[in-house]
Amino acid sequence: MFNVGITIILAVVLMAVFAPLISPYDPTRATPDILKPPSSSHLMGTNQIGQDILSRVIYGSRIILMVVLSATIISMAVGIPLGIYSGFIGGRADRTLSMVMDSIYAFPSLILAIAIASVLGPSPLNTAISLAVVYIPTYYRMTRGQTLSLREQLFVEAARSMGAGKLYIMRKHILPNLLPTVLVVFTLSAADAIITEAGLSYLGLSVTPPTPDWGYDLRAGQGYFTTGYWWISFFPGLMITLLALGFALVGEAMGEKISIASK
Repeated sequence: MFNVGITIILAVVLMAVFAPLISPYDPTRATPDILKPPSSSHLMGTNQIGQDILSRVIYGSRIILMVVLSATIISMAVGIPLGIYSGFIGGRADRTLSMVMDSIYAFPSLILAIAIASVLGPSPLNTAISLAVVYIPTYYRMTRGQTLSLREQLFVEAARSMGAGKLYIMRKHILPNLLPTVLVVFTLSAADAIITEAGLSYLGLSVTPPTPDWGYDLRAGQGYFTTGYWWISFFPGLMITLLALGFALVGEAMGEKISIASK
C-alpha cells in the first residue's frame, strides 16, 4: 500500500513542479474548440468554453498541493506545540486549551471550513487558513494524549532528576518521540484536507475563475455529465480521488508499521 500511495503522491508533485513544461496548452485560455471529447489533440477533451482539461488538471495540481500542504503545515505548527505544552504542563492552561480545541473539533470539518471561508472570501490563502483552523485540534489532541503518557516515562523522570528544564524536556525528549505518530496524522489529515478543499472549491469558496482548480472544474462540468460530456468533471474528480487515496494509503501503511513496532 505504501508504494502505491507514495507513487501517486510523487506523480502529482512532479506534475505540479513541471507544469509549464508538460502542459500542452494555456489552462486559462478559452478557444473555439468547445466540448471536444478526448482525442490526440486534447487527451482529456475540452470544457464548455474550449479550455484544455489536461492542462487544467496539470496546473490544478499546483493549487491543491499548495493549499493542502500550507494548511497542514500551519495546523502542525500551531497544534503540536500547544498539545505538548498542554499535556506536559497541565493545570488551568491544559483545561482551557482542551475546552477550546474540543469545541472546534466538535464541528464537522467541512461545515466549519465553509463558515470560515465564507467570512474570509475566496482565495487559495484564505482556503489554507480555513483548513488550518479545522485541523489544529487534530494535532493538538494527538500530541496532548501522547505527551500525557510520555511525561510519566522513566527517561523523562531521569531528565528531571538531572535538572533539565521543562522546555528542554519538551523539545529534546517529548517531541522526538511524537514524530512517527505525527507523520501518520499528517498523511491522513492531508487526505481529508484534499476532499475538504475540493468541497470548498466546488462551492466556489476557494479560487476564482479562470484559475484551474480540480474542485471548481468538477462543479463546472456537473451539468454536462448526464448529457454525454462526461470528461469535463470526470478527470478532475478522478484526480481528487487518486491524490486523497495516495495520502490515505501512505498513512495507513505507516500506521501499521508503527503499531507492529510498538508491540
